Amino acid sequence: MNVTRPSARLALAGAAAVSSVLLLSPAAHAHVTVQPLGQATKGGYATVNFKVPNERDGASTVKLEVTLDQDHPLASVMPQPVPGWTVKVEKAKLATPLDLHGKKITEAPSRITWTASGSKIGPGQFQQFPVSLGRLPEDVDRLVFKALQTYDNKEVVRWIEEAKEGAAEPDSPAPVLELTAAEGEGGTGAAGAPDASDTSGAKTEAASADVSDTTARVLGVVGILVGAAGIAYGALAGRRRSA
Repeated sequence: MNVTRPSARLALAGAAAVSSVLLLSPAAHAHVTVQPLGQATKGGYATVNFKVPNERDGASTVKLEVTLDQDHPLASVMPQPVPGWTVKVEKAKLATPLDLHGKKITEAPSRITWTASGSKIGPGQFQQFPVSLGRLPEDVDRLVFKALQTYDNKEVVRWIEEAKEGAAEPDSPAPVLELTAAEGEGGTGAAGAPDASDTSGAKTEAASADVSDTTARVLGVVGILVGAAGIAYGALAGRRRSA
């Protein structure tokens, strides 16, 4: 009995460490993000999803506010209706008017607010809020959308920190939309909005990205489990040989 007790304690310690990883790993990724359906091409139009996970065990998310970058204004911002939520798009005057399809645009959307009206994002759940954006700027590689997430207990989480190149991800990172270079005249170029009827390829790319991310996390946890089991087994074998 004395031979096996230390090994059993070691195995339990390893299991506890693995459990901590399983509990803490999802939290590290649970922040508001923006994900394009397909690619977000410079000078074109894109449909994106603002993905909002619920980080709290005892509260539900009831509001999302997204601020649009006025240094790189977007003339067209069209949210897709989400059942159980109302949406409002606010506009602001532009210091420098935009030229879009031969028309001068003197104001542009500055904020999008979704408010629960019969639905909430409960613990362990997430919600996506689709928006069509355009025309995307041609002189930057990314757009930063600062976001505020409000819970029904009045807590507000501010996802507004911009990540710096070469630095670790901040605690409350702002959603970032990566822009890709335009390829020729076709697709979602500056000539007009994308064909909304053709989304099969975009959905496949988004699904593939989610599967790859999930697979990487699972493999990481499996590696930790195998390592912990190996340590426990080695300690047990050593004890038995010495006995």
